[in-house]
Amino acid sequence: MTEQPIKISYWLYPFSWLYGIGVGLRNKLFDWGWLRSESFDIPVICIGNLVAGGTGKTPHTEYLIRLLTRQKLNVATLSRGYKRKTKGYILADGQSNARQIGDEPCQMKAKFPGIRVAVDEDRRDGIHQLLRLNNPPIDVVLLDDAYQHRRVKAGLNILLTDYHRLLCDDALLPAGRLREPAENKQRAQIVIVTKCPADIKPIDFNIITKKLQLYPYQKLFFSGFRYGNLQPVFPSTNKQPARYLEGNEHILLLTGIAAPLPLLDELRQKAARVVPLFFGDHHDFSKRDLQQIEERFATLEGPRKFIITTEKDAARLRSHPLLSAKLKPFIYMIPIEISILQNQQSIFNQAITDYVRKNSRDRSFPEGKDAYTT
Repeated sequence: MTEQPIKISYWLYPFSWLYGIGVGLRNKLFDWGWLRSESFDIPVICIGNLVAGGTGKTPHTEYLIRLLTRQKLNVATLSRGYKRKTKGYILADGQSNARQIGDEPCQMKAKFPGIRVAVDEDRRDGIHQLLRLNNPPIDVVLLDDAYQHRRVKAGLNILLTDYHRLLCDDALLPAGRLREPAENKQRAQIVIVTKCPADIKPIDFNIITKKLQLYPYQKLFFSGFRYGNLQPVFPSTNKQPARYLEGNEHILLLTGIAAPLPLLDELRQKAARVVPLFFGDHHDFSKRDLQQIEERFATLEGPRKFIITTEKDAARLRSHPLLSAKLKPFIYMIPIEISILQNQQSIFNQAITDYVRKNSRDRSFPEGKDAYTT
C-alpha cells in the first residue's frame, strides 16, 4: 500500500505555538467548568479525531450503526453536515440530498434508511431535537466528527488515528494537521489505529502501542478497510445490481476525498488500467469538473470501461443537475467497510455494547450479545 509521507512545515511552528495557546485555553475553560459541557441521559458515542483530514470516521460510524441496529436499538447519527448549503437542525428523509445535509449524512441515510440521520452545527441542540422524536424514541446517538465539540459531553469517546500519520508523529496546525495537541487523546476511552495495511506485522502493533503511550483506562484497537463489490450509482440506468472486477477493465477513478491513494492501490491490483482524477475532500463538482470527467473518460479504451467513485462522492454526484446522462450507466461506487484486526472484533463489540447497556434508559438490553457478524 502506498504510504503518504508526513509533511510538517517546521517554519510554521511559531504560528502553531500561537494556535496551541488558543486551543489549550479553550480546553482548559471546559476542564475547569467555566464553559459548560452537557451530558444526556441516553448513550452518546462520539467518533472523532485530532487531525484535519480523513481518518475513516464515516466507515467506523457505519460499523457502529450495524452493530447497534442488530441489537434492535433505535440509532440516530448527528453531524454538522460539512459543506452543506443549509443551516440549523435538519432531520434527513428519503428525499434529502448532499446539498441539504452534506455528503456523508446523505450516504448514511441511503445505506441505513431505518435510522434517524440529523445535522446541526450545534450538536447540543441537535441531541435535544432528536430526544423529542417518538414512534420510536431514540436509544443511542452517534456523533460523527465531534471530538472538538465539547459543549456535548459524550459518554464514550472513540478517537481515530491514521496508521500512516499517527497523532504522536504530527504537529499542530498550520505546521501539521493536528487540530489540538496530541496529549488531548486523554479524553478518549477507545483509540483506533485506522487504515492499517493488509500485510501489517505483529511487531508493528507493538511499536505503535508504545509510540501512542495511552493511559491505562484506554483501550487500543487496530482496523483496516475492506472493499465490497461495485454498485451502480444510478440503478435505473443500469440493470446489473453489482459488478465484479475481472482484471480487464479500464477505469477512471474519480474521488473527492482526503486520502485516495489506498483506493487507487486497491483498484490497480484488480484492473488492467486505472486513471486517477482526484479532487479535494468534499469537493463540490463544477460544470468544468464534469466536462473534465467526461473528457477523461472518453480517453479510456475497450468495451469494459467504467467510472469508479466512493460512496461519499456518489452522494454528491447522484443529485448533481449537470451530470451528463450518457455517463450515468458507467458510474459505479465501491463500498468500504472496516474490519477490527488482531481477532479483537468481539472485544471491541463488547466494549460498545457494555457502554450502551449500562447507560440505556427505559428498555431492556440483551446481555453479552455480539451482534455484528461479517
